[in-house]
Amino acid sequence: MNCKNCHTELIPDSDFCNRCGGKVIRNRLTVKNLFEHFSDTFFNYDNKLIRTFLDLFIRPEVVIEGYINGIRKRYVNPISYFGLAITLTGLYILILDKFYPEAMDYSAFAFEGQEEFQKKNASFIQEYMSLFMMLYIPIYALIARVTFVGLKKFNYTELIVVFLYWQSQLSIITAFIIVITAMFGVQQALLSMIFLPFMILYAAYTFKRLYKLSFGKIILRTLLFLGVLGVFMVIITIIVMIIMFFTGDMQQIIEAQRAAIEAAKQ
Repeated sequence: MNCKNCHTELIPDSDFCNRCGGKVIRNRLTVKNLFEHFSDTFFNYDNKLIRTFLDLFIRPEVVIEGYINGIRKRYVNPISYFGLAITLTGLYILILDKFYPEAMDYSAFAFEGQEEFQKKNASFIQEYMSLFMMLYIPIYALIARVTFVGLKKFNYTELIVVFLYWQSQLSIITAFIIVITAMFGVQQALLSMIFLPFMILYAAYTFKRLYKLSFGKIILRTLLFLGVLGVFMVIITIIVMIIMFFTGDMQQIIEAQRAAIEAAKQ
């Protein structure tokens, strides 16, 4: 008998391959064993997915440092966890677009005359949400590298692992909450504003436990991180405005604002 994954020869009563770790499957696929596999994967309390989700809240340093230090079986690895987060993010956007489109309306949070631009901007971000999620990770890791200068516990690649877990955890929670609240007419833009402090607090909590910092030190490091992030966002905003100026979008916004002001005077 050979392993169906790596073709290594196995002894007859093997349950797992001693080379790749793949489970030996002897029975044909049926609805019953397919459901059992699904249940064991997602609803068994003692599986890696639920354990990873819970421990990232309770003791994130165990999950993250465990993976960095070579403990790869107890928890879901960061790439797979991030892949799950991207999948759920795409699913909730699909659900909102299909059943609760009003929850995706950002026009109420735009300045007067910029409603159409805000709508296009939100639509663009939602369409490429997965790409933005992937781009955030190396940027956050770079900022953290600057923020925690002097503390050489993690290198840049290891900080990417930290933010893969952090971003995934938040995205998974957000996906469920946004869909549930959309049923009650809550807009996604409002929830994003509410989630922002939670995101900051969760990041501070995670790094406090990873670096074993005091309360005062993590506050200072968090403020430094936000300051560097703010500078980065200002630079990005300036670049976007320059692009908009040359593409004519800026002129359209200015004209729309003028029209809104004239309409308000009448």
